[in-house]
Amino acid sequence: MSAERRTATIVGGGVIGGGWAARFLLNGWNVRVFDPDPEAERKIGEIIDNARRALPGLYDRALPDEGALTFFDDMAEAVAGVDWVQESVPEQLALKHKVLGALSQLAPRGAVIGSSTSGFKPSELNAEGARAIVAHPFNPVYLLPLVELVGTPERTGPAAEVLRSIGMFPLILRKEIDAHIADRLLEAVWRESLWLVKDGVATTEEIDEAIRMAFGIRWAQMGLFETYRIAGGEAGMKHFMAQFGPALSWPWTKLMDVPEFTPELVDLIAGQSDAQSGHLSIRQLERLRDDNIVGMLRALKRSGSGAGGVLTSHEAALDQAGSKDGLPITAQRQVPSSWTDYNGHMNETHYLEAASLATDRLMEMVGAGPEYIASGRSYFTVESHIRYMDEVRAGEQITVTTQVLKGEGKKMHLFHRLWRADGALAATIEVLLLHTDLATRRSSLPDQPVAEALAALAEKHAEMDSCGAGRFVGERRSGE
Repeated sequence: MSAERRTATIVGGGVIGGGWAARFLLNGWNVRVFDPDPEAERKIGEIIDNARRALPGLYDRALPDEGALTFFDDMAEAVAGVDWVQESVPEQLALKHKVLGALSQLAPRGAVIGSSTSGFKPSELNAEGARAIVAHPFNPVYLLPLVELVGTPERTGPAAEVLRSIGMFPLILRKEIDAHIADRLLEAVWRESLWLVKDGVATTEEIDEAIRMAFGIRWAQMGLFETYRIAGGEAGMKHFMAQFGPALSWPWTKLMDVPEFTPELVDLIAGQSDAQSGHLSIRQLERLRDDNIVGMLRALKRSGSGAGGVLTSHEAALDQAGSKDGLPITAQRQVPSSWTDYNGHMNETHYLEAASLATDRLMEMVGAGPEYIASGRSYFTVESHIRYMDEVRAGEQITVTTQVLKGEGKKMHLFHRLWRADGALAATIEVLLLHTDLATRRSSLPDQPVAEALAALAEKHAEMDSCGAGRFVGERRSGE
C-alpha cells in the first residue's frame, strides 16, 4: 500500500459495517460511511471506540495514524474516488440488488465492491448487473482476521492484497456455494444446539461451556482436521477415519432436521440466555469478548499458529522508525489490558517487556537481528535496572527511546526511556548485555560490522544526557 492514504466507503453501519470501518480506519485508511440510520454515527462511534481499545493491543508495534472518518448523506458523494466499497446492509436479496446495483454505477471502475453477505453467492448478488464480490468477515471484524472471498479471480486477487495489508486473512473459495465455508460449519453446530435445548438435554449456558472448555480452544490453533489427525495417534488420519468413520452413520445428531421455531422455543432459549448473560450490557460483553480474543491471539502470535501467523506478518509490515530527542525510537505501541494489574496500571513486569522489545529493535539496527541470531550469535542480558516513575494505563500509547551508553568489546550497555503519550517519562530501564556464541553458550566478540555499528551509535550518543543511568537500587541523587 502506498504512503498516500487510501479511502474505503462503508455502506450500512451496523455491527459488521462498523467493524469494517474500524478495521480500515485504525490501519490508516480514510473511511466514509453512508447509512440513513440517524443513530449510525453514535453506533459506529461506539464500535470504533471498542476497536481503539482492543486492536492495537494485538501488536508490539504501533499501528499507522488513524485516517479521517466522515459520514455522508449522499451515496454518490460517499463513493466518489474511493478504493474500496463495503456493503453491509441487511441480508435481503432485493435490497442488496438495489444497493449493489447503485454502487456498481457510482463507484470508480477500479474500486473493489465487497458484500458482507453471509449466505448469498456472487451469481445471486450480481444477477441484475452489479459487479460485487463476496467479502464475508466475522464479528468483531476489527479483531478476527478471516474474510471469505468469492468471485472471479481478477476481482478477488486485488481484494486479497488489500485485506492482507490491513491485517486480515483472505480465504478465496474455489467455487461459490450457499453460506460459503465457515457459516456452513457454524450452522451445523447451531442446529444441533437448538435440538439439545429443545429436548431438554442442555441449557444455552451448558452448551457454551462445552464449546469454550474444550474444542473451541483446540480449533483456535489447529482447526478440525489437524486436531483429528492428532487424535489418530502415530497412525495418523487414516487410523482416525477407520476408527471413528462408522460413527457418521450412527444417529448421534439431527443435522438434517431443523426444530420448528415456535414461540415456546424462542422464549425458552431467550430466557436461558438472559439468565446466562443478562447481568452484563452488550457493551460490557463486547469488551469482555475483545479482551479474551486479544489474549488468545497474542498467545497464538508467539507460536505463529492460526491467526497468530497473520498477526506476525502484518506486524512485520508496520513502520517502526523515527527519533525523539535525538535518540532512535525503538518501540512504540499501545498498552493492552493484559499488561495491567489489579490497580489498573501497567504491571512492573511489562515495563521490562517493553524494554526487551526495544533491545531487540536496537539489535536489529546494528545488524544483530533474526538472521544474525540464526547464524549462532546473539546478545544476552546479564543485568537490568528499572526506575518506575509514573503510571501507565491500558490503552495508552507508549514510546521507548534507546541510548547506547557503551558499545565496545563484548558489551552492549543500553539506557531505555519509556514515555507516555502526554510526554511524561514513565520509566527508565538500564540494560547490560554480553555478546554470546550460541553454540558454546559463552561470551564472545561480535562480528566486525555489528561491533562497528554499535560503536558508532555509542559515539553519537556519548554527549547526550543520561540522567538516571548508573545508579544502584534505592539511590537518590541531589536535585532529583
